[in-house]
Amino acid sequence: MDGVLFDSMPGHAVAWVKAMRQYGLEMQPEEVYQNEGRTGASTINILTQRTWHRAATDEEVQQIYAAKCVYFNEYLAQHGDAPAMPGAAEVLAEVRRRNLRPVLVTGSAQESLLGRLNQAYPGTFTPKYMVTANDVRYGKPNPEPYLMGLQKAGVQADEAIVVENAPLGVQAAHAAGIYTIAVNTGPLSADALIEAGANVVFSSMHGLARLLNALQ
Repeated sequence: MDGVLFDSMPGHAVAWVKAMRQYGLEMQPEEVYQNEGRTGASTINILTQRTWHRAATDEEVQQIYAAKCVYFNEYLAQHGDAPAMPGAAEVLAEVRRRNLRPVLVTGSAQESLLGRLNQAYPGTFTPKYMVTANDVRYGKPNPEPYLMGLQKAGVQADEAIVVENAPLGVQAAHAAGIYTIAVNTGPLSADALIEAGANVVFSSMHGLARLLNALQ
């Protein structure tokens, strides 16, 4: 969702860095993009292991993630809601035109973005075909989220296509055996997405939409 359907990653980067630093955990903005797709708990534990040499307690995870959500909502209040990713509506229009089933697989659990799906993409996504951080035990790069997505869609891996923007998400989709299209909407290099296992990389959602429109 973040970085594919919504141009929300700049706000997440600011929020994660502020929340981590509030608890004495140093995090660079580029690390947010590198770890995009992980569950909040997994991201927090990477930092606590590095700094405190231990995993965070459940209480610490809840506190840090709550702070991150506060900072993210503050960012939205200052800058406006994260806009729909340019080109995403066109991609989803092609998905609907071809009678494909869209399934949302996200590491997010924030209501502020989940609630915007129907506003930005009305009638496209339903809870039945969503996998969020609340549904899985292991987040990306573990394949569990995408395996659950396949299960919810009622299809096999070779009947699905994943559109991802983050290396960890690409790894998860690749590990699930699904053909993976990477769209490089962030600051990382295209090589990072290829090395993670992407079958093809586009520089924008507009580029993917043009290809889908040209396919017969």
